Amino acid sequence: MKITILGDGGWGTALALTLDQQGKKVCLWSAFPEYAEELKTKRENVKFLPGFSLPESIEISSSLEEAIQYGEIIISAVPTQFLRNVLYKCNESWFYEKTIVSVSKGIENKSHLRPSEIILSHFPKAKLVVLSGPSHAEEVVKGVPTCLVAASANETLAQFIQSNLSDDHVRIYTSTDVAGTELGGAFKNVIALGVGILNGLELGDNAKAALMTRGMIEMARLGISMGAEARTFFGLSGIGDLITTCFSPYGRNLRVGTLIGQGKKLEEIIKSMDMVAEGVATTEAAMDLSKKHKVELPITQEIHAVLFEGKSPKDAVASLMNRKIRPEFIVTQPAR
Repeated sequence: MKITILGDGGWGTALALTLDQQGKKVCLWSAFPEYAEELKTKRENVKFLPGFSLPESIEISSSLEEAIQYGEIIISAVPTQFLRNVLYKCNESWFYEKTIVSVSKGIENKSHLRPSEIILSHFPKAKLVVLSGPSHAEEVVKGVPTCLVAASANETLAQFIQSNLSDDHVRIYTSTDVAGTELGGAFKNVIALGVGILNGLELGDNAKAALMTRGMIEMARLGISMGAEARTFFGLSGIGDLITTCFSPYGRNLRVGTLIGQGKKLEEIIKSMDMVAEGVATTEAAMDLSKKHKVELPITQEIHAVLFEGKSPKDAVASLMNRKIRPEFIVTQPAR
């Protein structure tokens, strides 16, 4: 089987290496011709996944048409905020009878569309699967046990990806809740920023556990209002991804939050990074969506205030701790 991976970031590169080890024929596409040549020459992704050799068996291309025509399965690992620009350069005929697997996480600015919705807005007839879950590239590429979920409105397509991408190290479950799978992977990055801020403030494990727990409630609350299933947020793409992102040293959003808690400015942090911290853009989108769907998101609101409104992290924590006290769970009685 031939598989094309669009996007030469850490996750795209890790997938290329993993699938190559499975015996698949792999083509890795880079948006930048100069960097594609560097990858071919050095056989290492020094910028996004250093320390791992890219074998000669992995094809590397900067030609979008050539890369898409190569694969039977097209894995889209393009960061959400750049995905539409890539799709503008594609022709729908290139994807004929191919399965597209979206592994991007986040929500597009302004449109507030999920990655799969962006793809379908360009190619409505696409055979589409979303693949998500707790999966840091740096661990997947080492072959440590990893569990993911493949979600599609077409259960047969999800099962196709499950059977073709699973191996001794990667176990894939299936789901039909595409919205929940993507929203869990997007919103957890917002909460990870908040946990990072607590790290930077050195406020300890109690505070982090509380923020993660109440943050998960916020994720589910907003997700359900957008058509997702509640149970999805307590599965791999929800709480599973949240745990990994909030505790792993590889977490970009956690790192950004930690630096903010230590007093660094967001603009300075972003400029110093090669990789994308999707949670920054998702925080803005989540606040817009909370207003649209009339959903209360106190934690997200305070993270937004710190990132974009100049509020100090300590004042944000104080605001959360001094909210009106209430029951942990508010049960709405069914109408009689």
